[in-house]
Amino acid sequence: MFTAILITAVVGYLLGALPFGFLVARAKGVNIFEVGSKNPGATNVRRILGHGPGNLVLFLDAAKGALAVGLAYVHWQSGGPSGALSFDYSAPPADLSRAITGLVAAILGHSFSCFTGFRGGKSVATAGGAFLVLFPLGMGIGLAVFGITLLVSRYVSLASMLAAAAVPFAAVSFKQPSPVISLAAVVAAFVIYRHRANLVRIRAGTESKVGQKKSAAPTS
Repeated sequence: MFTAILITAVVGYLLGALPFGFLVARAKGVNIFEVGSKNPGATNVRRILGHGPGNLVLFLDAAKGALAVGLAYVHWQSGGPSGALSFDYSAPPADLSRAITGLVAAILGHSFSCFTGFRGGKSVATAGGAFLVLFPLGMGIGLAVFGITLLVSRYVSLASMLAAAAVPFAAVSFKQPSPVISLAAVVAAFVIYRHRANLVRIRAGTESKVGQKKSAAPTS
């Protein structure tokens, strides 16, 4: 059991640490840590390089979170000289501790990547991909909150924070196991904390909005 959790933690962290925002921007000749908000997340990549690269980073960052949690559904069966791998999906998984380990490790890897000097993003997409596997209904509610908030406010940061906050409430409402509820609450708090500078700019009226021209937009 300990070995399985350790492997999940290491692989989950390395998955999360893959700096897709940095790599996609670098392929375009841009150091994403030096432009815009200096954040390697999909929002900054999209703002600097356009929708194509930004959406690619969004997908890849979400995928690494989903894969990190997906490790909990893969089981090694020792039924012969070579053994066999099996995949058994249920939400939440029977081995919930491995799923939680993978999710936490991926978020830490994304936010503090060993490949970029322990710099990283705010973990919204990575956490979203992880919860899409662990708690699909809750993530669906979070996505709905994100979409509505973005439509009304045009603030990606505010939409991200409210979406993250919606997941633990959904977990309570749909009677998820207590570890899932606690994890969702901790992740929501972490995401909001990582957006604390955005909150200051929203209050000051200087936060960038979706559709705002680059020339008129303050860095965020």
